[in-house]
Amino acid sequence: MEENDIGKEVVDAAVKVHQALEPGLLETVYEVILTRELSDRGLSVKRQVEVPIKYNEIHLDEGFRADIIVEEKVILELKSLEQLNKIHHKQLLTYLKLGFLLNFGASLMKDGISRIVNGLED
Repeated sequence: MEENDIGKEVVDAAVKVHQALEPGLLETVYEVILTRELSDRGLSVKRQVEVPIKYNEIHLDEGFRADIIVEEKVILELKSLEQLNKIHHKQLLTYLKLGFLLNFGASLMKDGISRIVNGLED
C-alpha cells in the first residue's frame, strides 16, 4: 500500500473516531481507539514507537517517540488541543515521507487534520 492510500484510510478513520468520541478526551484515548480502527481495516499499526535521530554524525536511538506509525510508512502525531502551534507541525518534517498531525480537540475533524509531506508527490 502506498503512502497516499494509507493517508486516505488514516483521514477516514480519524473522522470516524472524532465523530464517535467528539473533542475533549485525552490524547491517549484517541490513540488507542484510532489504533484499533486502523488495525480493524487491516493495516499494520504500532503505538509509541521510538524514532531515531541523527545529530552531527551521531545516531541517537531515541530522539522522538511517534504516537502511531502505520505500515512503517506514515507517522501520526495526535493532539487534543484547542489550537495547534507551529512547533507541532515541525515535529513531523524530518521523520517519514508522509505524516499527519491529527488534532482531536478541533470542533470538526476536517479542521484538525494537517497533512505533512516530505519528498512525496501529492
